[in-house]
Parts: sequence; C-alpha cells; structure tokens
Amino acid sequence: MQKKECLTRVMVVDDSNTIRKSAALFLTQGGHEVIVAEDGFDALAHLHEETPDLIFCDISMPRLDGYRTCAIIKSNPKYASVPVVMLSSRDGIFDKAKGHVVGAAHYLTKPFTKEQLLDAVRLFSSTEKEGAP
Repeated sequence: MQKKECLTRVMVVDDSNTIRKSAALFLTQGGHEVIVAEDGFDALAHLHEETPDLIFCDISMPRLDGYRTCAIIKSNPKYASVPVVMLSSRDGIFDKAKGHVVGAAHYLTKPFTKEQLLDAVRLFSSTEKEGAP
C-alpha cells in the first residue's frame, strides 16, 4: 500500500506565467492538486473559495507583493496555520529575514527544480504529520 501525502492542495502565486505553469506541472506530477494565482490579490480571492495546505508565493509581484500577501494571510486566523514558502530569484539574507518576519515558513530560490519544489511539499507534509495527534 502506498503512503499518501498529507498535503494535496498547493497554491502557487507568481506573476510569471512560466513559473506558474512549470510549478503546477511539477506539483501535479507529484500527485498534488494545484491552485494558481497571478498575484497577491488573486491569491487572497482564491483563499475565500478553497484553502490550500501549502502556499508558494513569489516576492516581486505588481499590485501586492509577496511579503504583504504573506503578512495578510498570516494575520487571518483561518489561514495562519497554512505554511507559506517564499519564492524569489534573490538569495540575500535580508530577503530571507524579511520573509521570516512576515511569517514565511521557508524560502526557495528561483529557478527551482522539480525535486526542490516537491522536497518543500514533503517537508511541510512531514511537519504536519508530526504535529497530528
């Protein structure tokens, strides 16, 4: 019998169509349901319809950047427990620290590989299993 992952619904928030499509493909191939959003406002609108188990969120987006999007998500008790993984092409310590301050659980540098993306999902799936009764 194959072990089922706890995380099945993953949201990808990125203004780049290429990043959204490749992340969705990788995650779907990994057996996960994927919700895509073009920016922070789009992500917040999707949250009212369906709650993901994990959110990958780009930092640099028009209208509402990833830091503010993450902070808004984390400030809502309904979504505060949903892990947010920041995505960025910048790999600086300041960017990672700022992500941590707004509540991000992890930071992934672009370009990412399929394995890096799925490893991040597995990381939070394991964390969720350990916290379960």
